[in-house]
Order: sequence, then C-alpha cells, then structure tokens
Amino acid sequence: MSRRLALLLAAVAAVALVVAAVAGGAAKPPRLVVEKAPVLPARATDNEGKQVTVRDVTRIVALNGDIAETVVTLGLGKNLVGVDISATYPQKLVATLPKIGYQRTLAAEGIISLRPTVVLGSPTAGPATTIAQLRSAGVNVVIIPEYKDLDAGARKLRAIGRALGVPKRGEKLARQVEGQIAVAKREVTRASARPKVAFLYVRGSQVQQIGGNGSGADAMIEAAGGVDVGKSIGIQGFKHLTAESLVTAQPDVFLVLTAGLQSVGGVEGLLRLPGVAQTPAGRNRRVVHFDDLLLLGLGPRTGKALRLLIRGLHPEVR
Repeated sequence: MSRRLALLLAAVAAVALVVAAVAGGAAKPPRLVVEKAPVLPARATDNEGKQVTVRDVTRIVALNGDIAETVVTLGLGKNLVGVDISATYPQKLVATLPKIGYQRTLAAEGIISLRPTVVLGSPTAGPATTIAQLRSAGVNVVIIPEYKDLDAGARKLRAIGRALGVPKRGEKLARQVEGQIAVAKREVTRASARPKVAFLYVRGSQVQQIGGNGSGADAMIEAAGGVDVGKSIGIQGFKHLTAESLVTAQPDVFLVLTAGLQSVGGVEGLLRLPGVAQTPAGRNRRVVHFDDLLLLGLGPRTGKALRLLIRGLHPEVR
C-alpha cells in the first residue's frame, strides 16, 4: 500500500469516528451523575418566593401524601419520621410511620413531637396557623409551590430535590417522569375518539361532587384524550352532584376514586346516585376507578397513571 493511500484511509477513518461520536452524542446526552448523599446546606425557594436554607435532612416530616411519595422516590424514604394520612404509597413504608393527621387539618404539637429537622409540604397543608406555629417553634419548614399541571410530578421532584440537597437526583428522576408521560401521550394518537368524562368525587352519602376546572383530574383526563365534561359546563373546582348537571353533561365514562366507589357500594351504588343512570356512561356501566394518590397526586407516578387512564378511556389502544 502506498504512503498516500494509507494517509487517505487514515483520514477517512478519523472522519468516520468524529461523525459517529457526534451522532452518538446527539442520541445520548451525557449521563447525569447523581449525588450519593445529600449535599448540604441546601437552599430552596418556597411558595412565597422566599429562600429557605436546609442544613439537616435526617428527620423529615411530609405534610402531604404526594410530598411523602416524592421524598421516597428521591431515595430519602429512610429519613421520613412522620406523614399525614393521605400518604398511601409506598404502602409498606408509610404504614410503619407515625401519622400527623390529615394534611388540611394539622396540629403543630404532634409534628413538633417528632423532632423534625425539616418539614416539607404544599400550600394545601395547614391550616396556616399550624405552619406559623411550627416556624415560631424554630422548625425548618419548606412549603413548595403548588403544581397542578401534568408536569407537576417532574416539577416536584426538582423542587424537593433542591430542598433536600439532591438536585441531580431530582433532575434525573424528573426527566424519567417526563419521558414516561411522552410515551403515554403517543398512545393517545391511536385513539379513535375523545370520550366525554365526568370525574365524580364521592364519599358515601355525605360527599357527592362532580369535578371541573382545577379538580386535579381535569389535567389527566385531557392528556388521556378525553373531554372533562365538568370543565366543559363551567364548573370551577367541585360542585355538588345533581341529576341536572349530569343529564346536561351526558358523559360517556365516569372516573372515580377507588375508595369513593367502595363507599357508595360499587358500580351498583354509583348508578343510584342522582342522574348517573340517565347518562350514556350509566347505561353502559362505563366506570373507571383509581387510587386517590395515583390519580390526583400528580407525583412521580404520573406517567404510569396516565397510561392506565388512556387504556381505561380507550380500550382500542391496548
């Protein structure tokens, strides 16, 4: 082989390696190296825009179920020393932890007794007087902003990851959640129609409501290729369930929480509620139900919940 030919072949090989490296880099971004342990002190921005410094995460109290789930997903479940009763996942862990009450009706004394080094919550945690009492007692409290859109799970992972000194873990996990949601959304493109969906929030005979804009379920319904009928008829949040509202909405599917469905006696009991049997969903007994935290938590399992809801609303995509 001549020297000129050898040099030419070497140059071609070098160019090929560069092209392959560039192409490979475009397909696979650099792997994010996460923290092996929290890097402290950490700084977080709370829901009022104030900077909060966190110096110790060895004893965490989570005021909301979705916050507790996010802490566990970030790999700090062993640091949890207390949760509220809305924390139901992962069941084996949260069942063993002390309960501080319900997220909206908390008392400061029980939380303080757990000697937390940091208390994490969302703006729904309260009342406000309890949060103020905790801060007055010197407890480090971080209330993250409220996220209600489909990207809430990823945003919570990033916000709580920063607050607990594991921002890279939070970023990596947030990207995974975003990827799972993207995969689920691609399934929607195979759907043949957009069913009208009514989200019913029921708790026995005491609470019977239909959800609308801002219910938490509306974002999931729309992302799953459905039409939230409560939102369509102008309901903000929740409204007392009436036969008139359902007959006007004419939903094709009822979406309910599993515990709520059980509280009214299953599908048969649901059909006895005002107006339910007089709808296409009632006549066809089309009822889809999910665990409270899975559907409404908008946490790390949002991608999984969305995929299950898509398949519940669109049996043809299975």
